Amino acid sequence: MARPDKAAKVAELTEQFNTSAAAVLTEYRGLTVANLRDLRRALGEDATYAVAKNTLTAIAAEEAGVEGVADTLTGPTAIAFIKGDVATAAKGLRDFAKANPFLAIKGGVMDGQFLDAKAVLKLADLESREVLLAKMAGALQANMAKAAALFQAPLAKGARALAALETAAQADPSKIGGAGTAAETASNDTTPAADAATEAADAAE
Repeated sequence: MARPDKAAKVAELTEQFNTSAAAVLTEYRGLTVANLRDLRRALGEDATYAVAKNTLTAIAAEEAGVEGVADTLTGPTAIAFIKGDVATAAKGLRDFAKANPFLAIKGGVMDGQFLDAKAVLKLADLESREVLLAKMAGALQANMAKAAALFQAPLAKGARALAALETAAQADPSKIGGAGTAAETASNDTTPAADAATEAADAAE
């Protein structure tokens, strides 16, 4: 491979390391073409699986700022770059490796950090994105229902209080007519000053 081609491949791998949700490094020695086709299918639509030269992979990982990858690059290497749900792709790799012992997981990269083979397999035990979203949606609905109940409770109490007050007022208007009753009392009250004013008005006429 000419030097410009090597540089282009390193740039491509570096971009893949930087933009993928995760990357899993594997050894594929002993797998047939049909096996590799089945593996790509097991990874799902949001992942790619391709052979990469160890020297170029080491350079690309270094340029992507990932340490530890070079130590795993022995024997033929193929990398699964995962763009979508990591747990789903990891499950696909794990299940395929169980059925095809020739596939060996060397390690991986996630969030710019190197993962050993055991850590990569643990990703397969995580819940898928769809399951997590469903749980989040369920939790949000439950919280919204609780909030609605809390808001409705004071309103319901207030409505009941107003209804009780209305019933009491119909039975005894004086319970809510304190202000009006006082006004009526004041208007009916005839003081001497008021009488004098009335007499003065009559004399002027």
